[in-house]
Amino acid sequence: MSSPRDEAVEPGSDTVGPSTSSSSQSDATGGSIISVTIGATVPTGFEHTAAEEVKEKIGVDARISKDRGRIYFPITTDKLYQVHLLRSVDNLFVVVEEYDHYQFKESKEETLTELQQLASKLPWTDTLEVWKLNRTLKKKKGHRKGGNAAKVKPNSDASDAVAADAEQHELPQVSSTAEDQTTVESVPDLETCEQDSQEAAPEAKVIKFRVTCNRAGDKHSFSSNEAARDFGGAVQEFFQWKADMTKFDIEVLLNIHNEEVVIGIALTEESLHRRNISHFGPTTLRSTLCYGMLRLCKPQESDIILDPMCGTGAIPLEGAIEFNSSFYIAGDNNDMAVNRTVNNICHFQKRRADKGSPSGLPIDTVRWDLCSLPIRTSSVDIIITDMPFGKRMGSKKKNWDLYPSCLREMARVCRPSSGKAVLLTQDKKCFSKVSMILMQITGISAKICCTFRFDCPLNPPFPTVLSLNRTC
Repeated sequence: MSSPRDEAVEPGSDTVGPSTSSSSQSDATGGSIISVTIGATVPTGFEHTAAEEVKEKIGVDARISKDRGRIYFPITTDKLYQVHLLRSVDNLFVVVEEYDHYQFKESKEETLTELQQLASKLPWTDTLEVWKLNRTLKKKKGHRKGGNAAKVKPNSDASDAVAADAEQHELPQVSSTAEDQTTVESVPDLETCEQDSQEAAPEAKVIKFRVTCNRAGDKHSFSSNEAARDFGGAVQEFFQWKADMTKFDIEVLLNIHNEEVVIGIALTEESLHRRNISHFGPTTLRSTLCYGMLRLCKPQESDIILDPMCGTGAIPLEGAIEFNSSFYIAGDNNDMAVNRTVNNICHFQKRRADKGSPSGLPIDTVRWDLCSLPIRTSSVDIIITDMPFGKRMGSKKKNWDLYPSCLREMARVCRPSSGKAVLLTQDKKCFSKVSMILMQITGISAKICCTFRFDCPLNPPFPTVLSLNRTC
């Protein structure tokens, strides 16, 4: 059996389309700088926003994937820490190999056999070095929580990859996500555990792994679980790793979107959107989505930015942290929402103070009536908010009364000509008709910036981001 440290065989098969190697080694010597391709999952519809952030902060061009909600960009290992500082990405992984036009066999058996053979042909060496380097950046993190792995759905657009705290481990490991394998592979008997622990005592512990398959497309003869099971079995045989569905050290990703196939290794322990918020509400937005909305409105120095329906304060809090030259006003008509916002702000300020950083934030919180804001006319530069969709909060019937009143009030407080708004809503029918009427009455011009869909069950489907500019 080939060792994972041996030079990997370049994948080549007459059934596989042309491949673009996702990792190239700059220098063969140890400790050298390696060039790799990083993949990132982002809120669907904000791929261009995320690519702009990558260009701005890392200085490289990002490529937007055919599969919605993913971008790819090259980096060298000396800039790996900068990747974790990106604010618009949810999960990160290093690309082992990618195929733009993978020709799947017609029969399921032949396709699964080919996936098994592919595991031993992939160039794993550089990506495993990147994985080890990434662990040194994440040593403060603990074990992955046991329930996370079982909740991963095979067709989800993004998987939260959390590396276990295994400082004694020297080699990486991969695992299989097939649900029917979880019980068998992850619960060995006590005698086997004792024997394994005794044999591994003088040596490094065996690395645990799993494989997660994210598949999209209706022309595949196999399921996501079958692909993860067979590919994971081949990876296990090649590396001699141990499969574990929950407390794994390394997660191998098998992303299949129609004919596009990308194999990667997860770099994030949990989704990077899990930041800032400690007190959640029924409709709390992801911080990565909040950041994307903020980038759309391009806050400038001394701008007054208003969130009239702040909920838990996710948008103004993200803005006060990342765009702190502006001032943010968060308000809501619900006492519980205002309290959550205040608690989230105080919690973040306490975290900053504990680290010895300045704890002040340019943000204030108010309880008010959205349809009668206690704000002077033409005094707000930007309005950015998550409007009620009529599902978890309110109803679509109530939106027909709410939307005209709140949009009219937003138009009143916005500065003429330069005033703008970025609004998030799913009730596109109601919003479109109401905005058209208000355009005729108040002179507001509406422009749809982007339409996108969330396949992740944590977020409502089919929201639309719109930008409003008051011209009179």
